[in-house]
Amino acid sequence: MQLDTTDLAILDQLQANARVSNADIARRLDMAPSAILDRIRKLEQKGVIQGYTTRIDPDLVGLGLTAFILVRTEERVGLGTIGQALARSPEVLEVHHVAGEDCYLVKVRVPDTASLSRLLQERFGRLKGVRNTRSTIVLATVKEGAPLPLPTGEEVGHGA
Repeated sequence: MQLDTTDLAILDQLQANARVSNADIARRLDMAPSAILDRIRKLEQKGVIQGYTTRIDPDLVGLGLTAFILVRTEERVGLGTIGQALARSPEVLEVHHVAGEDCYLVKVRVPDTASLSRLLQERFGRLKGVRNTRSTIVLATVKEGAPLPLPTGEEVGHGA
């Protein structure tokens, strides 16, 4: 899908604050609110905008431990059934099918190391085809959940 500079400006505004009003975006872009609403609806229909979320401080809701888990499977390449099974666990935030010795990189949030151990043993370890896992516990997060680096108007004009 081709996005023009107005679409990118709208997306930039929504990434910064998903609760920004159409009127505020229209004012910033010197457009009519109805035109902004129409563009946002089209971006949603075409799947560019996939949804709107609320960011919650994980420490304040008892999910203070973040870990990345590399999962090696016996699954045939491209099948993806284990990836889908991993994604069904509520503790799992992200599942990425990766190249290399391992098959999946999984990001999880849990209360503590005991919870991580249970997740690995009772969920991941019981999935048929999981050969092994390797976990890395996050000590501190420097950056997370950043907006996408959208192309600028100049980059759009040059086929980006």
